[in-house]
Parts: sequence; C-alpha cells; structure tokens
Amino acid sequence: MEICTIGGYEEVGKNMTAVKIGDDVIIFDAGIFLPAVIELQEEGGQRYSESKMREVGALPNDLVLDQLGWKDKVRAIVVGHAHLDHVGGIPYLAKRYPKANILATPFTMEVLKSIITDEKLTMNNKLIYVKENSVNFVQGKKGKIKIEFIHTTHSTIQCAFIALHSKEGIFFYALDFKFDNYPGLGLPPNYKRFRQLGQKGINALVVDALYSGTDKKTASERVASHMLEDSFSTVRNKNGAFFVTTFSSHIARLDKIVEFGRKTNRKIVFLGRSLNKYVMCAEKVGMAPFRNKVEMKKYRGQVNAFLRDLEKNRGKYLVVCTGHQAEPGSILDRITQGDTPFKFRKGDNLIFSSSVIPAPVNMAARERMDKKLRRQGVRLQTDVHVSGHAGAEDLRDLIEMLKPKHIIPAHGSIEQETPLIKVASEFGYKLGTTSHLTSNGKLLKI
Repeated sequence: MEICTIGGYEEVGKNMTAVKIGDDVIIFDAGIFLPAVIELQEEGGQRYSESKMREVGALPNDLVLDQLGWKDKVRAIVVGHAHLDHVGGIPYLAKRYPKANILATPFTMEVLKSIITDEKLTMNNKLIYVKENSVNFVQGKKGKIKIEFIHTTHSTIQCAFIALHSKEGIFFYALDFKFDNYPGLGLPPNYKRFRQLGQKGINALVVDALYSGTDKKTASERVASHMLEDSFSTVRNKNGAFFVTTFSSHIARLDKIVEFGRKTNRKIVFLGRSLNKYVMCAEKVGMAPFRNKVEMKKYRGQVNAFLRDLEKNRGKYLVVCTGHQAEPGSILDRITQGDTPFKFRKGDNLIFSSSVIPAPVNMAARERMDKKLRRQGVRLQTDVHVSGHAGAEDLRDLIEMLKPKHIIPAHGSIEQETPLIKVASEFGYKLGTTSHLTSNGKLLKI
C-alpha cells in the first residue's frame, strides 16, 4: 500500500491524499486553502482560474502524481464531506483525471455541483451519489475496488469516514470528525461498524489531528445549542439590530438559530449567496427543516434593499449572515466598513456562533473587524460555538475501535499534528515505525 500525502499535512486546508494498490489509485478529497483565497480576494484577483489558484497556493499540488506515474491510474475521487477545504478543489483538478468517477453523499455532491455552477466551471467526470453506511464499487484495472462510506459526525451534515478495502488491508480515511452523540440533525456515528472494521483489520489510518492537543472530548452540538440559547437570552434591546453569524455549511446550527430566533418575535432573514447555497443544497436532500421559517436574500440588490429597511426598522428583524472570518466582501465585512445602507449603532447585538479558523490571515482579519465593531458600540458575543474537530479523547476512542497498524496525522501543521503522535504512543505506536509524521507531497509505503 502506497500513500501519497498530497495536501493538508502542513496546513489547515487543501486536504488531498492518494492511495495506490497495485495499478489502481484512489484520491481522497481535493480541497482548497481558504486563507489563500481570502488573500486573493483582498488583492481583487480573479479567483476562478486554475493557474492563479495554483500560483497563490489555494490548491493542493497534485502534480506530484504525474512525477510518481500515478495520474493515469486514478480510478475515483472520493469525498468525505462538504467543506471547501475538502471538496472545493475538485472542480479545478478533476479534469486531470477524466476516467475517475466522483463519489460523495448527496449533500456533499449538491455543494460540489453548486460550486461548479457558481464559479462557471465545467467538469465531465461522472458524479455518483452514495448513501452513508453503504458499500460501493469502482472499476479497477483487474477488477472491482470496494469503497465503503461509514456515517460519522462533524460540523456539517451527511459526513462519512471512507474505507478502501484491498488485498493489502483496509485504508481508513477519517477527515474530519468529532464523536457527537447528540448531533442536532442526523444520527450519531456508526460505532458498531467502526468496531467491526477494527476487528477485520485496518492497515493504515489517516486521521484528523487538528485538535489532538486538546485533552478532552470535543463537546456535542447539544452544548452549542445551550450556549446559543443563553446568548439569545441576553439580547434585551428590543429596538436594536440583532445579527448572528455562523458557518454557512453548519446546517444543524442554522436550525437552532431559527428555533431560538422565532422566540424573539423578530422576522428571520438569511443574507448572502453562501447561506443561500448551503441551505438550498440541504433542502434538496431533505435536511433543511427551517427553510419555510426564514426569508433569504441572495443578490446584492436584494440585500441592500433589505438593509435599507433594517436601518429604519432595527427591532423588526433577526439577521443571519456570513462574514465571521472577516472575509473581504462578505456582508458583515461590508457593513463593518460602512459600505451598505445599514450602519451599526451603539447597543446593536452581534453573536459570532463560530470560531476563527486557526490561520494567521483569518485571525488578523477577525481582530481588525472586532476592534471596528467595538468602536461602533456593538455588543459582541464571540465563540458561541463548539468545534467540529476531535479532541484527544475522541481520538483515543477511534484508535481503540479501529486498532490500525499504522497512524498518519493530517489536517494541520506539524505542530498541530504532533500531539496525535503522543496520543498514539499511549497505545504502543512508535514514531517512524507505526506512527508517521509526514508532509505535503511525500510518499509512504506500508
């Protein structure tokens, strides 16, 4: 079993891994590096060109597969969930693998299709919708290749671990996850199947190590729900504006925002293309129970017309919008900069039901935004949120269930991945022998 760690092994983003068994290669994920895209937007650059995206480091460097002679052996691209750092690079890269089918759960596939449409890209690869907890087959050179999608939980819906079954054992791909027994929407993880595969024999585990240095179990979405309800209870200025910002893809969180928002007797309005995109994708797969309880404003003209009304009727609405990472051009960024008909005033409320992505450009941008908002007199509540990434306790549980022969940390810098090596050592894994710190573009032979 040969594993090429293409991207996501030195940074948070552009996740991509390729596994070769015999003459067949399967690619797992192909994401973008969001900070590079944000910088491109700040420069006013064209973000839709593959060459420009490569130039700024927004795409994983899959050209390493050409050097290895693997490019023409790629049989499928499989995707674990709908976040852009896992799926966002596929429209740019898939044409390099024209014979590769793309497999993903329905919500993930709908998000992929929306990216292709929104960014006016073309992709001719066959798209195959798969169910969670299903076994699927793709054609290899000498027979069928078995690929299994097993339900897990993260901070969006219809997420899956992916198991590649082969004569060399099982390759298990666990990006991203936390073990949430009360996920809000959808079911808890399929622990029974994890244990069954562990008994069958896992050869290699690539696993989300972003918060492996956090000595706790990552809190459930149920905890975030209680935090959010408490934060709503503090908003007492009935004549002030009330905003909430969160991840557009966090459908369970949006559901709770609407549930608590309805108790305020304010009309709930979702602003922006990103929220519209993810909500519509969730509705297509029957997982947007709140859709008929909100108004959505997608286009710039609609948004500005609404903001003019909001300026006059500040106590009438609860606004849910994008911009929690202070992304240039996001609605919250434009309001903060004074570029819309609505202006924040003293006593307005803003809840960040999100965390800052731990990358320097994001952290610096949010620090600047928060300072401006405070100067404008806005009452901020930040980090009303729980992470979607596994803490050390989740990782211990996963290792105990899967019992892999080899562990490979992913989804962060070397500093962020190293704590998982320490966790693995508790189970007898040895660095360089059965646990492996690697980097982008490297090849591991197991």
